[in-house]
Amino acid sequence: MQIYNLYKNMLYNASWRIFKNKQDAEDAVHDSFIKGFQKIHQIADDTNLGGWLKRIAINHSLDILRKRKRIWIDDIEIKDEEVEELFDEENNTSIEFIKECIDNLDEKYRIILILYLIEDYNHREISEMLQLKESTVRNQFRRGKIKLLKLIHKNNTHEFKELHTR
Repeated sequence: MQIYNLYKNMLYNASWRIFKNKQDAEDAVHDSFIKGFQKIHQIADDTNLGGWLKRIAINHSLDILRKRKRIWIDDIEIKDEEVEELFDEENNTSIEFIKECIDNLDEKYRIILILYLIEDYNHREISEMLQLKESTVRNQFRRGKIKLLKLIHKNNTHEFKELHTR
């Protein structure tokens, strides 16, 4: 019970970022702990238990999405200059505002941005998790970043409430 209490919030937050749905995130956390406890004999003593459980939760959450056939493929090329252009203006934004903007992105962009920016996975790892080509992940990341930056720029002077009423 101590391990559960220690890591449940971390696993829930990782799953919630993927689903944006309380029930699905709670179910994923529950299933992840069961999987983790069934395979706990496989981890080495020096392994970070929290990180290991979090990886199980993220992979399980992505498996659920995959089963729902909500994973995407889109290989449109985006030039890096387009991304750099959006960084030219100074954005005075809070972390909460950025999280709000990320939550408003399409799922295909939101998940890749979360895995890369928040969960600190690289493009290769994300491509393996999502069973996509690495080039697709890179393109989705660029497109998502562009959409995020446009959303931040567009809404930078507005209240959070206005973001949700559009």
